[in-house]
Amino acid sequence: MAREQVTEVVAEMVANVLSVAVAPGDPVAAGDTVVLLESMKMEIPVLIEASGTVRAVKVAPGDVVQEGDVLVEIVAG
Repeated sequence: MAREQVTEVVAEMVANVLSVAVAPGDPVAAGDTVVLLESMKMEIPVLIEASGTVRAVKVAPGDVVQEGDVLVEIVAG
């Protein structure tokens, strides 16, 4: 049985989560915005690099994330 290939989408900086654009089970394509962050009065879209399906969303609007925190898990496919 093949093991799932999971990609973790992580925060690249300390920021506030403004919105989450996906839910578990949603199909996503490379370049899609999955989370919108805010840092220093700037909105920063978090894009994914590969297509797949959202396995888990680890944040919610209003959360404060640190650099390296997992935002979303994507299963390749």
